[in-house]
Amino acid sequence: MAVDHRQDGSFFDQVQKQTNVGQQDLMQLAQLVEQADLKDETSVRQLIRQVAQTANVQVSREKEEQLVKAIVNDEVPMDFATLGQLFGNQG
Repeated sequence: MAVDHRQDGSFFDQVQKQTNVGQQDLMQLAQLVEQADLKDETSVRQLIRQVAQTANVQVSREKEEQLVKAIVNDEVPMDFATLGQLFGNQG
């Protein structure tokens, strides 16, 4: 998953408005995702916690388990609408 650093600011502006995560943090998170072993539960857990910390969002233990299971089993939806619902419902 290569990150195109030449993207114009509009994408990042939109993401920052919705998440309160700046472009620099997004780029760092993208690098973490790119380097992570998404088949290893420990790596995935660390990644989820880093994303939550960066976004200043609490992720319940139950939600973390759901996310770990989905990521490790390659069941993560690739469209932003579904991802937004998955991360937006912090139950």
